[in-house]
Amino acid sequence: MNNKSIQEFKECYGTWALVAGAAEGIGEAFTEGLANKGMNLVMVDFNEAVLHNLAERMKKEYNVMIREVTLDLSVKESWETCMKEIREIDCRLMIYIPAYSRVKTFLSNSHEELDKYIDLNARTPIHLVHSFISAFKDQQSAGIILMSSFAGLIGPPYLAPYSATKAFNILLTESLNSEFRGKNIEISVCCAGQTSTPAYWSSNPAKGRQWPPVLSPDKVADYALKNLGKKVLLIPGWQNRISFFILSRFLPRTFAARIANKAMQKVYPQI
Repeated sequence: MNNKSIQEFKECYGTWALVAGAAEGIGEAFTEGLANKGMNLVMVDFNEAVLHNLAERMKKEYNVMIREVTLDLSVKESWETCMKEIREIDCRLMIYIPAYSRVKTFLSNSHEELDKYIDLNARTPIHLVHSFISAFKDQQSAGIILMSSFAGLIGPPYLAPYSATKAFNILLTESLNSEFRGKNIEISVCCAGQTSTPAYWSSNPAKGRQWPPVLSPDKVADYALKNLGKKVLLIPGWQNRISFFILSRFLPRTFAARIANKAMQKVYPQI
């Protein structure tokens, strides 16, 4: 299937896109990818300075309109703030990227941290998706991309709360895709592997060559935007797709979990 032209993209998803977690890493890559398509952007992030600098660059380089929303998306009613920003504009594309992620033993997480995994990774996106879909009539087309993770497909050690909440988003998307198939709502979940983002490098992974290799955020965003509406489960990087195919099709799940365990111990030997 051919990729949508810029005009077809706007006909499907409107002239505005909501990007939650827009300022850095994968969010920045989605922001620039959409601006390159001429989409106006509602950019949401908690980092006001970084958000503003990126917004100014997008306006200058791509001549698009920007709405900046400085917001902590782990706050209980943050989804309502996002919906108020798009109520009067032609915004029919929503991408939810932010996640709370810490690489450490399960018991090292505080109760406050456990709540943050749930609030940012699960509570806000499910409310935002519910409200976003509710805003459209049957004849209007719309698109949703939820960012998940390879860790949500096969839970590795040291990422238990993160993996669990990312698995939540995968199952949410699969269920909604079945429910809204044929109703002009395209929804996909992007399961990225190791990606070169500030959050990833701050976790202090071991240096050296890895398999699958660390992807650039641009490749993740580009793959997701090209395949929205074509596939439900999006896995950027052919090496990641091969790995998942082997782990999910040819190996018992318990054995696949052991492989994930060994991979994590190699990347994070200090833990």
